[in-house]
Amino acid sequence: MAVDANTVRRVARLARIHEPDSRLESLAGELNTILGWIEMLNEVDVEGVEPMTSAVETTLPLRDDVVTDGGNSQKIVANAPRSADGFFVVPKVVE
Repeated sequence: MAVDANTVRRVARLARIHEPDSRLESLAGELNTILGWIEMLNEVDVEGVEPMTSAVETTLPLRDDVVTDGGNSQKIVANAPRSADGFFVVPKVVE
């Protein structure tokens, strides 16, 4: 896919970025270079490679699932502007 000045102008407008007309051609060249690098990635053989979420193999730290500091609804809503029966009272936002 080749990017031209009109495409750069359209993308910039959609992104709400103001770019002067004098920069559109150079930006189009930069974007074409980036897209060329991405196309090179399609040539890499990834057959049999497992997807990964990190370059370093780690395990997530887990903690015991225990309830702590529960049953303090009055302390929790003490600083709320409005509360009722241990719940926050907020203005209606959907009509």
